[in-house]
Amino acid sequence: MLIRPWLVRLHRYVGLAIAPFLVVTGLTGALISWDHELDAWLNPRLLSAVTRGPEIPSLALAAAIEARDPRVRVTYVPLSREPGAALAFGVEPRIDRATGTAFAVNYNQVFVDPVSGAELGRREWGAVWPITRETAVSFLYKLHFSLHVPEIAGNDRWGIWLLGGVALLWLFDCLTALLLTFPAPLAKKATQPVRAWWRRWSVAWQIRRGSAPYRFNYDIHRAFGLWTWGVLLVLAFTAFSLNLYREVFYPLMSTVSEVTPTPYETRAEASPGSPFEPRIGFAEAIAAAQADARRRGWHEPPGGAFYSSRHDVFSVQFFHPGEGHGSAGVGPAQLFVDAGNGALIGERLPWHGTLADRFMQAQFPLHSGRILGLPGRIAVSMMGLVVAMLSLTGIYLWWKKRDGRRRSQGRRTA
Repeated sequence: MLIRPWLVRLHRYVGLAIAPFLVVTGLTGALISWDHELDAWLNPRLLSAVTRGPEIPSLALAAAIEARDPRVRVTYVPLSREPGAALAFGVEPRIDRATGTAFAVNYNQVFVDPVSGAELGRREWGAVWPITRETAVSFLYKLHFSLHVPEIAGNDRWGIWLLGGVALLWLFDCLTALLLTFPAPLAKKATQPVRAWWRRWSVAWQIRRGSAPYRFNYDIHRAFGLWTWGVLLVLAFTAFSLNLYREVFYPLMSTVSEVTPTPYETRAEASPGSPFEPRIGFAEAIAAAQADARRRGWHEPPGGAFYSSRHDVFSVQFFHPGEGHGSAGVGPAQLFVDAGNGALIGERLPWHGTLADRFMQAQFPLHSGRILGLPGRIAVSMMGLVVAMLSLTGIYLWWKKRDGRRRSQGRRTA
């Protein structure tokens, strides 16, 4: 096949270009499949609350947080909790009217005992440095999808775009790698060509024991790539769709099928230095959403409420304690409330909507494995190790071949 040498070069150099990124994302992905469990193990003082007695309403706790530090605004209010768990509130800095810039605040989460009202601690989710017990899991999580690339020219998405581009290259490299495992076509005169061709291809699925290191690594690289090829393709595609959602995936889906937008897609964003100021509070937004949920016949209670100061929208999620990931990891049902007048302006219902809506909702559950529950999370965690191993064996094979070519050239020169 005349095209095969070109495919070899394409696979070699694309693989080398993306291998360092895939090692990082593979290893971090294997760990963050268990982000909640790891966080609870590392930070029991933040995430656990064992005080017994009647609980203080979450909105009163949110008001107390803002009273303790007027520099921050509460952006997420948890409205339900699992037994023995603390409540984790999200916060963001307000704008300092004297300077016109955001207050310098070194935290974006506050943990509170819902019975005593005591503040258990604060942390910055996704902090780059220092890496502590409190920030270790979120550091890995953010490293996985953005590499912690800093804001450049007022844009904080450079790292997300970079890994989105890597995911696209990985997607095409998966297809190239599959083609390279196929044996050359048989001669037309061959008897039983399909069976003979399959017999030759079946070797690619095997790892031969007792072979030399180079051959052993080659077999591992090829066989593991074949046995897990379908899952690798899904991981590559969902990595692309999640990282380049706004820039490529959502516009692309909108051109091929009907997509139901949320207020986050239809509303103009405020600039980072001039966020919106809500004219209603969490209480009014939750009451409006809850009234609409009752009209719809929903049985789940409000589980959490979020305010986006970039869109001037409240989002109220409905779920029972411990079910915040929703059906198969797709997230809970949500209702969107206009922060200016309290009107209902949208909804997001798990596994509902057009075919494109459901396909888009499935991207994170597929990438995280939550679509299959615990077995899916185990599989994705193992696949993170496989991705790192395929990248490292690919680098090893290239290095050995390069070393062999140099030695051969040296002998010819001598």
